[in-house]
Amino acid sequence: MRYYHLPSFSGVDALRLDERGTPVPGPREVLVRMRAWSLNYRDLLIADGRYGRGMKPDVVPLSDGAGEVVEAGSEVTRWKPGDRVLSVFLPRWISGPADAARTAGALGGPADGVLAEYVVFDQDALVATPSHLEAAEACTLPCAAVTAWHALVVHGRIASGQSVLTLGSGGVSVFALQFAVLAGAEVVVTSSGDAKLERLLAMGAVAGVNYSRTPEWGKHVQEITDGGVDHVVEVGGSGTLPQSVRAVRTGGRVSVIGVLSQGPGLDPVQLLRRAVTVQGMQVGSRETFEAMNRAVELHRIRPVIDHAFAFSDARAAYRRLESGGHFGKVVIVAD
Repeated sequence: MRYYHLPSFSGVDALRLDERGTPVPGPREVLVRMRAWSLNYRDLLIADGRYGRGMKPDVVPLSDGAGEVVEAGSEVTRWKPGDRVLSVFLPRWISGPADAARTAGALGGPADGVLAEYVVFDQDALVATPSHLEAAEACTLPCAAVTAWHALVVHGRIASGQSVLTLGSGGVSVFALQFAVLAGAEVVVTSSGDAKLERLLAMGAVAGVNYSRTPEWGKHVQEITDGGVDHVVEVGGSGTLPQSVRAVRTGGRVSVIGVLSQGPGLDPVQLLRRAVTVQGMQVGSRETFEAMNRAVELHRIRPVIDHAFAFSDARAAYRRLESGGHFGKVVIVAD
């Protein structure tokens, strides 16, 4: 079978396609034929050697994949051949709150990921694919969608009539928009381009801010929402966090998810004066993933795909994500 690995962490060009034998599942494992994969920003950081989590050389990249079970071990009870399944980003986190043990061993680094034609999984490290989604759509869910759901629904307890701010048009932000609209919240969005803002507004956002023209967008959001939003889904990192805190209402919540930009840091006085909750977010447990999938299936939510690349052209998918021009998720499909 074909698989990708990273012999070094020197950028996308280090990504190598090789062949090896198809793995054999153990008694509690299943063999999955992978059909589609999606990329997250962390995959670029890992390839560039900027993730900083003790990555092992030759790691198989990517955490997000969809496929079908082709063989089940003798003790497997959860799956049978033909079942359509999705990888779980943190295979050890089945349920409960985050802790060091549950959040260790993320796929794609430090543990081997899923960018291979066949992958062996423990039977507990998979969830069922929503029935209405094709593999190329479903593979976008394990990281970005679960993170957005975890932030807004599990911790944020988003409710009808509340307000949410999302940043940009990457995977987490687009899923957050979809979930917030589903909950009946009013969503304000930001982008550096008017065309992207128009697409986000068409998806249900009530207002958009072009941060290239409005550098103090946090103040602007506070003004147009009469005191600030209830919840910010913060994907920018230190470069955008001060503006996100400015945009949230007194007593509101900022869920910190991404590290897309660098900046001078945050003045803690703003947090103290306005009693803002700032919480770092892990992706989420398998239980959270399964709860999200029930909502995705019930409401027939469809992920937004920017572009699909062939498995043999995986580097091009990385390049597309690296360009920053994507809207939604960049995916890879079997060829």
